[in-house]
Amino acid sequence: MFEGIDFSKMGAMLEEAQRKAKEIEEGNKNKTFIAKSGGGLLSVSANGEGEIIDVTIDDSLLSDKDAMQILLISAINDCFKMVEENKKLVASQMFGGFGSLDGFR
Repeated sequence: MFEGIDFSKMGAMLEEAQRKAKEIEEGNKNKTFIAKSGGGLLSVSANGEGEIIDVTIDDSLLSDKDAMQILLISAINDCFKMVEENKKLVASQMFGGFGSLDGFR
């Protein structure tokens, strides 16, 4: 089962994977995801780590607290979904290269 596999290369491959993961993590910090609701009356921005970094609310919503709360919840949830989808995409791209053992031979 393990014939022809050079395990001495495993350490170097793991170091490369860690370096790449750190690089991707740093890149994600600089990404911004924006979700809008209410036809753009309210928007929420988050970075790639899922931290809310900005909220913009149109003045017309200030007099309707219930509508503003609903739109805010919707935009926050949409923003979090974008961040999670990005994390899944990055993980699949990063681990896609580990699907074979060719690098160990």
